Amino acid sequence: MLAAPLPQARSGSEAAQRSPFERPVLVWLIVLAGLAGIVSWPDLVAVLRDLRLPDTDDAMRLVQVRDLLAGQAWFDLAQHRHAGAPPLHWSRLVDAPIAGLILLARPVAGPALAEGIAAVLWPLMLLVLYAVILYRGVRRVFGWRAAAFAVFAATQAVFVTGLFAPGRIDHHNVQICAILALVLCLARPAPTLRDGAMAGALAAFSLAVGLEALPFIAGAGLVLAGLWLRDGRATLPPFLGFGLALGLVAPALFLVQTGPALWTATACDALSPPWLWLGAAAAVTASAAALVPEARGWGLRLGLLALCGGVAVGGFLALFPACAAGPFTGMPDLVRAEWLVKVREMRPVWQLVRMAPDAVLAGHVPVLIGAVVAGLWAWCGRDPAERRLMAGAAGALGLGVAIGTAQFRGLYVAGAFVPVVAGPVLDRAVALLRVPEATPRRRLAALALSLALCGKVWLLVAGIPQALTGTEKAFEAEHAAWRRCSDRQAIAALDVLPPGLILAEIDLGPNLLLHSHHAVVAAPYHRALPGLAASIEAFRDENALARVAARVGADYIVACAPPAKPGEAPSVMARLGQGAITPPGLEPVPVPDTPFRVWRLSAGAAKG
Repeated sequence: MLAAPLPQARSGSEAAQRSPFERPVLVWLIVLAGLAGIVSWPDLVAVLRDLRLPDTDDAMRLVQVRDLLAGQAWFDLAQHRHAGAPPLHWSRLVDAPIAGLILLARPVAGPALAEGIAAVLWPLMLLVLYAVILYRGVRRVFGWRAAAFAVFAATQAVFVTGLFAPGRIDHHNVQICAILALVLCLARPAPTLRDGAMAGALAAFSLAVGLEALPFIAGAGLVLAGLWLRDGRATLPPFLGFGLALGLVAPALFLVQTGPALWTATACDALSPPWLWLGAAAAVTASAAALVPEARGWGLRLGLLALCGGVAVGGFLALFPACAAGPFTGMPDLVRAEWLVKVREMRPVWQLVRMAPDAVLAGHVPVLIGAVVAGLWAWCGRDPAERRLMAGAAGALGLGVAIGTAQFRGLYVAGAFVPVVAGPVLDRAVALLRVPEATPRRRLAALALSLALCGKVWLLVAGIPQALTGTEKAFEAEHAAWRRCSDRQAIAALDVLPPGLILAEIDLGPNLLLHSHHAVVAAPYHRALPGLAASIEAFRDENALARVAARVGADYIVACAPPAKPGEAPSVMARLGQGAITPPGLEPVPVPDTPFRVWRLSAGAAKG
């Protein structure tokens, strides 16, 4: 098996020296080839020149950075060109370095190109950081070649290539770097107080950026507590360091990015008092653990953990009951049913497997295989350092499988741990080529396992039936239509109209803010519930469109036609964009050089 010792894999053996893969030049050429393939050069140029960002969240992030550079206060996270000026829950800790890159590029490239340069450089800088963290963590246990192969495997992982692609300036890649470094700190053979403190600080930073990685942070804390329960003072240092750092650094970061007026406000979707309570509970629990005499045994340790855990959870439920239901509190049923559950990253695997089998194959399958392989390696391996690293990877991957089954976005962080497993697996597969007693079947199995951990291989597999059934062309047509509707020049053409409030489809909101001088009624953010409800209500019934537009005070109604889907009746939005209907109470507004169709309320249209 792969976890068995392979003398030929060690650099000092004669057979290994004869292997071409022991030549660093060849291995690093393979890595460079993978890195070259991670960047789509047409997409890079589109980001640099036209600010064609991959996701609506990236567009909104750049709008937020732009507002900061234009003088909006550090603590003011409201989007003032959105109806109602809803506050975003994103962190200034991510806005600041992007803004810094723009300021550095402006004198050389000018304001417009500087934004494109920052949108390209920021995710690529984070990709380098991720690769360095990954390489160092794997090399410490498995050696340089396995670490290099891990970097190559990262270039074949769809979540890595997707979330670190040019233009991905949202915060998921920042969180990936933090959580990977956190786990690698705790996966050292004998983690120290300093390792635990570093992990706790990284956990606090991740929470300040966003709460998506909260399950991974909670899992790390529970593992440390469990090890202390089992082993006592031998495992106290990392537990103590983690708890203290989390409990101290999280409030500091909270104060850095939160205005005094909001210090007592409960925010279930961002670092705020509910989560600071849990961080403080971790610090108190770890500090109390340090006072437990070793001679008292595990019974007292169990009692202490039970008491502290009960107080932490009970206090959380008593003080912040709304947050027990998750971050989307107070969402109307209309918005939840017509928007939230239809967002792709919120869908469970049993829905995605029908509508996007390529996402399931390339996303879920490598994470699942990686969790199984890492778990078996941690259980059966003979080297303690290897077993500990694989146990950490298995925990992160297994948690990702559990969360990702219910919500696709649960795989984002976990997917970054697949290369931790794939690098050593590929290294062992290469080593087997020089083991005389290894059978062809064993060599083939090792190679197949290495390929199975590569998401891009599964994309190729998924592409075969799509090509045969023609669904790939349908997807390309839909993607092209979306690009046409979010194109910088197409949206900028709307600026021939005086600045006004636009009622449009929800997903158009961020790009309308980024590329035009207009304000919007709706954008895809759960804190902007009135706008979400208004857009849904308006575009599901053509007879309600004028009434909703009047109620929200919209100056313009804008539509862009998506491609027709086979077997589905065209939606109101599609018919509007195609010009097939003109709803009552609206009159067309001609706007040249754009795929958008624009209307305004006709004279005498109902108000309110």
